[in-house]
Amino acid sequence: MRRRSLLKNLFFSLGGFYISASHLSAKTYLTVGQAQKSLCKGLTLRAANVDLTKEQMKSIHAACKVRVRNSKVNAWKTSDGGWFIVDQIIGKHEFIDMAVALSPAGKVKGVDILEYRESYGHEVINPKWLAQFIGKSPGQELAVDKQIRNISGATLSSVHVTEGVRRLLETWSQVLRRS
Repeated sequence: MRRRSLLKNLFFSLGGFYISASHLSAKTYLTVGQAQKSLCKGLTLRAANVDLTKEQMKSIHAACKVRVRNSKVNAWKTSDGGWFIVDQIIGKHEFIDMAVALSPAGKVKGVDILEYRESYGHEVINPKWLAQFIGKSPGQELAVDKQIRNISGATLSSVHVTEGVRRLLETWSQVLRRS
């Protein structure tokens, strides 16, 4: 009797693990190097990582209404004076790695999704959707259902990518443009 009970419990435990694991679907779309080549064609990049102070983090949050979770900004300065930034935002439950290229004037040149870990909502990797960010600049209103189209089924990812871009624009405005 104990053996049957043990086998039954083992079967259900492994079955539950299989079902849970089958819903995990992290996918890497681009490496950092590939995104750099794509967004910064022909430019030389120099690592210029920045550590934000607590005051800077608070100031960025106050200006763009998006919490700054990490004080480290993974950034590269381009040979034309622009910036390439790799950041991590939260989707619905999991992190989304993204890259943003900014012109010397702080305008978005492009956005790429590097890694998407959610099991749904991956529509935010669509180049046409990401192209909406091109030309956006610091201080400009940037919100889903206003300047950026929402994606049904990927609402939280749409909102969080948009907030991430808005936060990076404000980070450029307050910190990077002076570097």
